[in-house]
Amino acid sequence: MRIGCPTEIKNHEYRVGLTPESARELVARGHEVWIQSGAGEGIDASNDQYIEAGAEIVYGPKTIFAECDMIIKVKEPQAEERARLRKGQILFTYLHLAPDPQQTADLVKSGVTAIAYETVTGPGRTLPLLKPMSQVAGRMSVQAGATALEKAHGGRGVLLGGVPGVMPGKVVIIGGGVVGFNAAQMAAGLGADVTILDRDPDVLERVGTHFESRAKTRFANSANLRDSISSADLVIGAVLVPGAAAPKLVTREMLSDMQTGAVLVDVAIDQGGCFETSRATTHSDPTFVVDGIVHYCVANMPGAVARTSTYALNNVTLPHALRIADKGWKKALQEDPHLAGGLNVHGGTITNQAVARELGYEFVPVEKVISD
Repeated sequence: MRIGCPTEIKNHEYRVGLTPESARELVARGHEVWIQSGAGEGIDASNDQYIEAGAEIVYGPKTIFAECDMIIKVKEPQAEERARLRKGQILFTYLHLAPDPQQTADLVKSGVTAIAYETVTGPGRTLPLLKPMSQVAGRMSVQAGATALEKAHGGRGVLLGGVPGVMPGKVVIIGGGVVGFNAAQMAAGLGADVTILDRDPDVLERVGTHFESRAKTRFANSANLRDSISSADLVIGAVLVPGAAAPKLVTREMLSDMQTGAVLVDVAIDQGGCFETSRATTHSDPTFVVDGIVHYCVANMPGAVARTSTYALNNVTLPHALRIADKGWKKALQEDPHLAGGLNVHGGTITNQAVARELGYEFVPVEKVISD
């Protein structure tokens, strides 16, 4: 199979779909790997390193999209990239379709077979291809929030860890999953006053046992949520409904209860955001203010730490990429129901139930597609 890896063109996106090491693995299995010139610069991977791995360097994305059987990326294809996709081609990347009707319509129109990292499943309903980026984003959310809290950036002027004689900042984390757990690790490590809210008693027990006195837990009903955010310096939105749009848990009306200069970091922004007032921002312009509350809603947070993120991502995506390349997408999905969960679009149809429900498409089960 001929596999193409274009340069990412989303704002301040420095990750790359394939590392030189991953390219080498694919080439060793008899596949052709085409890398757009300069695609690896954001992780300090030179064209020469890809050439040494056996890949071919291609100048410009046009040839890659026109001639490769499978496109491996990191972020969802931008409009100019979607215009180049074609029927019968495989797209393997993050998609986050539910809050993005235009991308969904373009992918349906193209006829491409699109497999989304974020809906590939694992044992116990886990999301192993989303997990490493959730770990990165969770840890970064505290860094970003701490910076946004500085007075020069519009925040309250609070140091999360405090100092002797001065109380630490209060951090409220909505959601105790992978993002929330990693955010709590960072916030507790800084010495902040940490509260984690979740609706799942098992999650609350797990994080409570792990953090003991370093973090408090509360059941995530509306009263507890409102009470918690009212005194918070930093609120981190870390909720996820796999494949679907994130629920709006903090309304605009609730912002009036918060302290002026408090910070909201919406890690769920890829899925539409979990704060009513959220809108996607970029690394070049990461924050905005609504009713005195600073919002940080960067949709590709891990792109800022591109080297760490790319290698963490390739660790989990490469085995699936190898299976798809070795066996073809249909056989690979037939043999691996977890990988089959990643199929979102095929031949002009929507094969993810949550996406179909959110955007009003007819749902075609993956089982029907791969049995044809």
